[in-house]
Amino acid sequence: MDRLADAINVIKTNERMGRDHCIVGSTRIIKSVLEVLKRESYIQGYEEFKDGKFMKLRIALSNKINSIGVIKPRYAIKKDMFQKYESRYIPSRDFGMLIVSTPHGMLTNKEVRAKLTGGRLVLYVY
Repeated sequence: MDRLADAINVIKTNERMGRDHCIVGSTRIIKSVLEVLKRESYIQGYEEFKDGKFMKLRIALSNKINSIGVIKPRYAIKKDMFQKYESRYIPSRDFGMLIVSTPHGMLTNKEVRAKLTGGRLVLYVY
C-alpha cells in the first residue's frame, strides 16, 4: 500500500473533475510534498484536521496541474544524472518539475542542482 500514490491519485482525479478541494490521509511525506507543490503554486494550500482518530489533509486545488504521478521505483540519482530523468518524466525543459527526497528535505530538481546534491526521485508534476 502506497499512501503517497493514493493521495496523488486523489489530487489528479479532483483536478480533472474541476473541484476546488480534496481530502487525503495525512503522513509526513505527503505534507512535505504538498509544501513543495504549494511553494511552486501547483496547489493553493492545505490544512490538517482530525477525522475521528485519524489525521486528514484538506487540499485547496488551483487547477494548474496537467499531469502528476509518483515515480516507482524511487530511483537514487546523483547530482549529474538529472538530465536523463528530466527528459523521461518532464515534457519540456522549463515546463514541470521533479520532486526529489534529499538529505535537505523535499526539493525540486532545480533546487537540487543549485545545492549540488543527489537524492531519490519521488514524483513528477507539470
